[in-house]
Amino acid sequence: MRIETRRCLPWITLGGILLAAGLAGWLLLQPALLRGLPLPLRLPLVGLGIWALGAAFMQALGLEARWPWLRRMTTPPWSLVALAGFTLVVVIRALML
Repeated sequence: MRIETRRCLPWITLGGILLAAGLAGWLLLQPALLRGLPLPLRLPLVGLGIWALGAAFMQALGLEARWPWLRRMTTPPWSLVALAGFTLVVVIRALML
């Protein structure tokens, strides 16, 4: 039996979308946070950011991926781990600048 996170813990969905929106806005205002990195470091971070922010927005809109492995990667706990990791990288990068 699958437990839906949106129904059981709505604050997780709200917190995820607010964090994703804040990060997206911050990166739009400060693109140098990722642009200043060398390309071999920047590409994985862009991929992680797409995964983290995209999964947060997908979850808030109630969208689900078609394939089981992709559905697993875009729902909690994996999507929250990606979002937390990307947030941590962006905050550390901002503190270093």
